[in-house]
Amino acid sequence: MSERQSPQAQRERDRPWLMRTYAGHSTAEASNELYRRNLAKGQTGLSVAFDLPTQTGYDPDHILARGEVGRVGVPVSHLGDMRRLFQDIPLEQMNTSMTINATAMWLLALYQVVAEEQGADITKLQGTTQNDIVKEYLSRGTHVFPPGPSLRLTTDMIAYTVSHIPKWNPINICSYHLQEAGATPVQEIAYAMSTAIAVLDAVRDSGQVPQERMGDVVARISFFVNAGVRFVEEMCKMRAFGRIWDKITRERYGIENPKQRRFRYGVQVNSLGLTEAQPENNVQRIVLEMLAVTLSKDARARAVQLPAWNEALGLPRPWDQQWSLRIQQVLAHESDLLDYEDIFEGSHVIEAKVAQLVEDSLAEIDRIQEMGGAMAAVESGYLKSQLVASHAERRGRIESGQEKIVGVNIFETTEPNPLTADLDTAIQTVDPAVEARVVEAIGHWRDTRYQPPFNHPRPCKALERLKEAAKGTGNLMEATLECARAGVTTGEWAGALREVFGEFRAPTGVSSAPVAVPAEQGSALAEVRAKVDATARDLGSGKLRFLVGKPGLDGHSNGAEQIAVRARDAGFEVVYQGIRLTPEQIVDAALAEDVHAVGLSILSGSHAQLVPDVLERLRVAGATDIPVIAGGIIPNGDAEQLRAAGVAAVFTPKDFDITGIIGRIVDEIRKANKLDPLEVPA
Repeated sequence: MSERQSPQAQRERDRPWLMRTYAGHSTAEASNELYRRNLAKGQTGLSVAFDLPTQTGYDPDHILARGEVGRVGVPVSHLGDMRRLFQDIPLEQMNTSMTINATAMWLLALYQVVAEEQGADITKLQGTTQNDIVKEYLSRGTHVFPPGPSLRLTTDMIAYTVSHIPKWNPINICSYHLQEAGATPVQEIAYAMSTAIAVLDAVRDSGQVPQERMGDVVARISFFVNAGVRFVEEMCKMRAFGRIWDKITRERYGIENPKQRRFRYGVQVNSLGLTEAQPENNVQRIVLEMLAVTLSKDARARAVQLPAWNEALGLPRPWDQQWSLRIQQVLAHESDLLDYEDIFEGSHVIEAKVAQLVEDSLAEIDRIQEMGGAMAAVESGYLKSQLVASHAERRGRIESGQEKIVGVNIFETTEPNPLTADLDTAIQTVDPAVEARVVEAIGHWRDTRYQPPFNHPRPCKALERLKEAAKGTGNLMEATLECARAGVTTGEWAGALREVFGEFRAPTGVSSAPVAVPAEQGSALAEVRAKVDATARDLGSGKLRFLVGKPGLDGHSNGAEQIAVRARDAGFEVVYQGIRLTPEQIVDAALAEDVHAVGLSILSGSHAQLVPDVLERLRVAGATDIPVIAGGIIPNGDAEQLRAAGVAAVFTPKDFDITGIIGRIVDEIRKANKLDPLEVPA
């Protein structure tokens, strides 16, 4: 056997990408323990999940925070929480990603102050704040302020980090949630790039960064993308992203250095595409989706975090997260993937697909620029209505069987699953008592923050300075850092800015979405329309009225929007006011609009507290004839409890037939009003 090595064998292997696990829950102490355990298992970066009150600028004892504290991430209410979150983790040596947007400036300030307290040189801090507010308006729903002030916060953070924390990525333009909200590859590229243009234009025009340093700004812009299961198309999407970013940064901003123009991205593969039905199939979905962003060397992700197989069932356990980390490690360290140059170079099939994506995406970017850019397209509702329409079309393809999902609408027969034999132990649960402890702790912090051992200055002066700065045009980062050092809370910081900037309710996109599933004669939707019309006649009502509500802080509105659009197409008059409502507001709207049913959509886990509250308020108002339907990521045990409390029906991700769901809602309206069941052929 020859001792000569092949050229591939002589090549130095590429370094693996950063391997992260998106994690955080319950309390800062519990999350700190989880982080240190994950780092010991070979994770090479941290990815912090914050709870919804932290993301939307509320303290844990705010009315809207009820049921949400510590659910989908860790609550960080002040500097003391941030200290505990990173205790015994040297931040100068860490690469930390923080999934935070509306309150990104605040969390970065807390992180910087903790690093300073550790003795770190802040110029060496490495990591990322997501800080992409546009996708919050379109899909994730944790926005707080209107587009103008939100863009200012982003601009100020970018200008500050370029000068003071040069290794930090101050924005992570995030197309991830756009795909989950229905975006096609072209829409995902075009909307993300339009956001980048809006941000870079704002930084350039602010005068805070001299033109000769714009290359440094561009070099710190990173992206966070989604990878779905169509992994060839997704890999082509990443190559198209890179080409378009190179073109825009060179031609629009005059960046000559190719290293600064490099498209830098991290990825989490598609979580909402994971199925509750036959959840073991999610493992192979995750692997295929990971290949889309690792196979092509020229378009390889810089950081990867994978969801766990059971995310459609609830919160993954540490073991589930370990499994996802091991998937990455096997690919990077056991396979020969990192031994080769780009294996798709010269493929005419790949080249044709990439060229088409580039052409179509540039055309859509031009369309958005003609409207006045990304912010104008948000405020007009154009972007949101396009996403709602794309999502409705995809749901229609799944329901018709045109788009196949194994275990959901094809190959549904299955053996008993040993992984989910005991569902109560197949997911992580958050102790309901955690919220009470965190609420008590925030009260204690407010009472003692200016006493030993902390000796923070009184926070009122820092908050007044923040408000004065917000009324002017100066950079808000220094005033925010002063608030952090003064022991100000998350709710106080955001509350001060709400006083100056106001709040923003984003367009829902429901009313302008076109019909996605036609009600042709003999179709399932036509039959449901007949049931809706007959029930309206039986009740002596012109139209059946259905309220779709999003109680609490959960901003994942995709499911609610699809239900609202399909109910509209089935002949309902739909009342949908968007996200972030209290149970009181939902019940007030139900009574004022004289609705026949209420549908509540919650994916954050707060259903156990918020849904019974809506039921109780309807009972007190004497409106027990209005059936309440619940939908979301609701474990079986919780679903049984909700039904026992009086919920008429519970739907979870396995219920993909939206038209069938609308039919069930009509049945529940008839039952609640003591009407005979309708015998309408399926």
